[in-house]
Amino acid sequence: RAHLPGRGIFQCSITGLSFEVKSAVTITYRYATWTRHLSEADQETWMPAGPLFRIEVQPGVVRAVHLPHFICLAGVNTSLCSVAHFKSGKMTLERPTRLIAFSAVLENPSFSLLGVLWRRLRSTLNSLPMHSLVLIFQQLSAASTTLHLYLIPDDNSVKQAIEKQEMNWNSKLIPKPSPFNPLFFGCVYKVTSTNFVVIMPEAHLPFCYKSPKEQQLFVEIYIREMAEEIGLLMTDIRNGTVVWRASLRSGRNSSTVTWAWCLLGAAFMKKHKTELCSRMRQLSTILLHLRDANVINSDEEEEVQGQDTSHRRSRVLLELAEKKGLEAQEQLYQILRMKDPYLIADLEKSS
Repeated sequence: RAHLPGRGIFQCSITGLSFEVKSAVTITYRYATWTRHLSEADQETWMPAGPLFRIEVQPGVVRAVHLPHFICLAGVNTSLCSVAHFKSGKMTLERPTRLIAFSAVLENPSFSLLGVLWRRLRSTLNSLPMHSLVLIFQQLSAASTTLHLYLIPDDNSVKQAIEKQEMNWNSKLIPKPSPFNPLFFGCVYKVTSTNFVVIMPEAHLPFCYKSPKEQQLFVEIYIREMAEEIGLLMTDIRNGTVVWRASLRSGRNSSTVTWAWCLLGAAFMKKHKTELCSRMRQLSTILLHLRDANVINSDEEEEVQGQDTSHRRSRVLLELAEKKGLEAQEQLYQILRMKDPYLIADLEKSS
């Protein structure tokens, strides 16, 4: 229940739901489940693209509601998006007033059960990009280090259902990164480690939507002997592209483990920029890997290669990665670790 004090736009930090209201009002809302309300026939045509909400509010006060969705809108056909209303067991569909990065906006709405749906097209489902989350939990009562790893769409209703289940299993959520890029329903992603671990029941995770009321898919990771640092990777089995990465470190004074995300790459690049400009080698190979990872495009590759000295080529590449943000810098850092480990080790030793 939200008691909104007056006119304005308000967002719930738990659900991502937002309301633009004309005056003070009290709004009651809760999650509902798609599988209970969306008929089997409709499930063949429509795919949930965000949580389903039951919303109760005085009529005429809400100017607009922002319903969260997890579709990445870059290059997709937004006409396939609809807002579903359920009243008296029947579903009606309405085009959103506008679609923005993480929500569908419906102006002057009427309220019932509301949520965002996306029309299923066989030709596009495996190419529809989705924002996603990787959730890691450590079982605190286990004798050895045991982790549960989930891959889910960026849907708070699903995330919170998993957190509740894991709390019942005496588990602790470990801070984690999200995948580098949007992922695709229907595709399978493989979990591997840089060290010896046991992954059960298998290392492959299909990426799909499951109702918050259903048991979500996860892999269980057993670490018999905790090394100083263990790396986990997730790759797209179609092309071997790394879509997610995290480092696991053992805590000195605790049985729990901590996760360090990819801010390591940005810090390393900033600290050693001068040395990298003069000592970075195999630039053509590095650029090729960055292209494969969709960090840079062909024009940017040509811009780097067009510089007249190796020092300038390295500097332009580093500045390009810096401009593109933390994930790009992390990708470059990991490629350098793979292609020139001696340089990275030498620079890290000098830190």
